[in-house]
Amino acid sequence: MSSARPSGLPPVDAMTPAVLVLPGPVTRDEVSGLCEDVRALLEATGAGVVVVDVAAIGPPGLAAVDLLARLELAARRAGGRIRLQDPAPSLHALLDLVGLRFEVEGQAEQREPALRVEEEVEPGEPAV
Repeated sequence: MSSARPSGLPPVDAMTPAVLVLPGPVTRDEVSGLCEDVRALLEATGAGVVVVDVAAIGPPGLAAVDLLARLELAARRAGGRIRLQDPAPSLHALLDLVGLRFEVEGQAEQREPALRVEEEVEPGEPAV
């Protein structure tokens, strides 16, 4: 005996972020639709993060920077954020250059060292 498959989207754990795959270089006309996709994914999953796969985005340029900034803005307005997956080193460098910081999937989060932490050294000990 078999049961009927439920209709609609499969249930997703709230801790599992949705993934939006960018199919390649994106035109200006596609940007607003992708921003709406990010908002819809955040609303549907409730995870607070959408992972954006940028592996196929093509050579990095200002169009890619503009797209990612708009996706992040749309996510922030919806109460979430985006995280990049598979960014090329050149895209990562360009984003750093223009001052945009994104979390990268699979990369350890960088944190500032704790304040007022000093190592005590005895006089006469060699430096390590």
